[in-house]
Amino acid sequence: MKYLYIATLTFFSLFYAGNTFSQSVAALDASRPWNSGWIAAPFDPGVEYGVYYFRKSLDLAAKPASFLIHVSADNRYKLYVNGTLVSLGPARGDTYYWNYETVDIAPYLTAGKNTVAALVFNEAQFRPEAQISVRTAFIIQGNSSSEEILNTNNTWKCIRDAGHQPVPGFFFAASKGEMVDMNLAIKGDWTATNYDDSAWPMAAKVMDGTLKGMSWGIDWALVPSTLPAREMTYQRILKLRSAVGINAPAKFPAEKEPITVPANTTVTLLLDQTFETNAYITLNFSGGKDAGISLGYAETLYDKGTNHKSNRNDVEGKNFIGRIDSLIGNGTDGQSFTTLNFRTYRYIKVIVHTQNDPLTINDLYGTFTAYPFKRTAVFNSDNAEIKQILDIGWRTARLNAWETYTDCPYYEQLQYIGDTRIQALISYYNTNDDRLARNALNLMDHSRIAEGVTRSCYPTKGTQIISTFSLWYICMLHDYWMYRNDSKFIKDKLVGERAVLDFFSKYQQPDGSLKDTPYWTFVDWAGNLGGQVKGSDGSAAIYDLQLLWAYQWAAEMEAKIGLQDYATIYNQRAAQLKAAIQRKYWDPVKKLYADTKEKNGYSQHVNSLAILTGMVSDADMPAIADKMLTDKSLTQCTVYFKYYLNQALIKAGLGNDYMNWLDIWRENIAMGLTTWAEDSSLQTVRSDCHAWGASPNIEFFRTVLGVDSYAPGFRKIKVEPHLGTLTNVSGDIPHPDGKVVVSYQLEKSKWRIKINLPATTSGIFIWKTKTYLLKAGDNSFTI
Repeated sequence: MKYLYIATLTFFSLFYAGNTFSQSVAALDASRPWNSGWIAAPFDPGVEYGVYYFRKSLDLAAKPASFLIHVSADNRYKLYVNGTLVSLGPARGDTYYWNYETVDIAPYLTAGKNTVAALVFNEAQFRPEAQISVRTAFIIQGNSSSEEILNTNNTWKCIRDAGHQPVPGFFFAASKGEMVDMNLAIKGDWTATNYDDSAWPMAAKVMDGTLKGMSWGIDWALVPSTLPAREMTYQRILKLRSAVGINAPAKFPAEKEPITVPANTTVTLLLDQTFETNAYITLNFSGGKDAGISLGYAETLYDKGTNHKSNRNDVEGKNFIGRIDSLIGNGTDGQSFTTLNFRTYRYIKVIVHTQNDPLTINDLYGTFTAYPFKRTAVFNSDNAEIKQILDIGWRTARLNAWETYTDCPYYEQLQYIGDTRIQALISYYNTNDDRLARNALNLMDHSRIAEGVTRSCYPTKGTQIISTFSLWYICMLHDYWMYRNDSKFIKDKLVGERAVLDFFSKYQQPDGSLKDTPYWTFVDWAGNLGGQVKGSDGSAAIYDLQLLWAYQWAAEMEAKIGLQDYATIYNQRAAQLKAAIQRKYWDPVKKLYADTKEKNGYSQHVNSLAILTGMVSDADMPAIADKMLTDKSLTQCTVYFKYYLNQALIKAGLGNDYMNWLDIWRENIAMGLTTWAEDSSLQTVRSDCHAWGASPNIEFFRTVLGVDSYAPGFRKIKVEPHLGTLTNVSGDIPHPDGKVVVSYQLEKSKWRIKINLPATTSGIFIWKTKTYLLKAGDNSFTI
């Protein structure tokens, strides 16, 4: 290859920007076996990297009112009807629970000839860490006998696109780049009805399509996806920051305006979205026989000669380091490339190197994609900083929610339990949609290994165990139980909760304290908490406290919706563990809990969890809270664990100071970040977008406005505001039965307070240690 394009790229034609599609989840009758088959390219082993096109034409006497089909693939598909993208998937799962989407394609069908086409790609050994796979294959099942005309079988055609080639790049747990040679790629609009596919071979059947529970095997045990279609929104790239080798048009790239690169020329363009985003990138171009095109994507630029990042808005004196897609032009008009997977970026670097033929960039744009969350929470105040923090947090949360929650969209796209607990709570407080949270809890339950412990992240093609994350999983079950009115869903998960706690019980010493907790015991990226901390006896307070909290949550759930015997056992173990923690780690001189029994290290983390688990007496709480805020010798929490630190400080009675604890978020803003970074070292941080940093999108509602669940299912509501210096603030918080509306206004030394609760609920209002009863509907106070 004579061009300098170091990573990877892919082409797929006719992905229309701004295209939206509906996707229903009407399930096929579970008692009716499928009679379609998984199909693939003939004589293809199905285990190598490849991009495949499938087509089938059908004649209809009239446009149908409804035409339901169920569709899936391995690894991924993009489904077109008469040239329009109508679905993409499948939502990731595992072979025991392989998702299919249900789509009503009637709106895209016409009387007469119609074509249904699919792009199916298998990234094989280069696939993302979150992608489980058997082999390349595609399947459609009609919902009824009349719709079975589209069932996948040997009436379908399939061809492999030779233009797509794998290019191993440096490690990304998320998808790699792509490499496409347009000279070898399939020509023309292969999704169109009038496309000539007469030379295409017929597809080959791989195996029968089988619903879960209807086969003795485990290859693709099919289940209906519970998720809606992802959002797909046309998105222009807003700014050109630099152009080398050409004078770019003034309106490019914010508006569609062509750029022609002369023959034998190299041009470099640096584009700025101005904020981080997830989008499928589309490049339309013409000419450029054997021209090389590189599209690079980066969250930020790096200071020259270093791996440091400074202000994310700056481009002068910076190096571009990022994931790269590469293309070779074939010289024809109307060439088009769209990434197979979405890309995460703020900056895009375009390099074009022409040979003896000029190349015209006709257009370059993105199609934003994310889980279709709708932000229903409202926070009203005249404080512009609060709005900015909430907006950045919402963007961060959205970029890390697609078909699962993800830790970061750029590097990994893995659903880690520690991250996901915070992300799910953001969903509960900001939206009416808990489907992604339910999906996460199901997947985590599926991830448990024979020992009982969960994987740290799931789905994943590997097996990584962060044993402490299994304890956060139990907390996640308790969160859902408290904030969503569906006890049956959680009751079904209690078997897994018991398995996790049984796993940990095997490592408890006679006094209840954990010893030599196995696997990776990650807590936070602070100090030695990112690896393993333990005393000479193999124990450490941070693990004992997490186990204590899990026992407490589990005992509450078992007592109400599980088995009372387990509640008794877990309460006994919690009491024993509390005694051990107090004896081993409490330092009466320092008035702090130590990290280990040697008492030679102390952290905000341990003392936060000591407060949250009820270890700390009311008498000692003020001193501990003060030291957590002022004693810098304590290991300091990064942005992730500040979620627990801030909760502890609020429980200690300091909630009115919440606005004073946001310095790391203010530093992010000052450094030009448009999403929250992974940790507090903003110059050397790896990820510029990590959803665990968006916890203010919980706390401005739960702490400042003061709305929290006070009983399972949010049936009772506690309202305890911490307004600090705010004197005129109001908001709406979504609730399973509607919304909670609060308003606080200081007028002439009197607070005018209004609280509206949903029907069938009740609650309490706490104001400066005094408690008032709340009823469903309107409640008003003048204090």
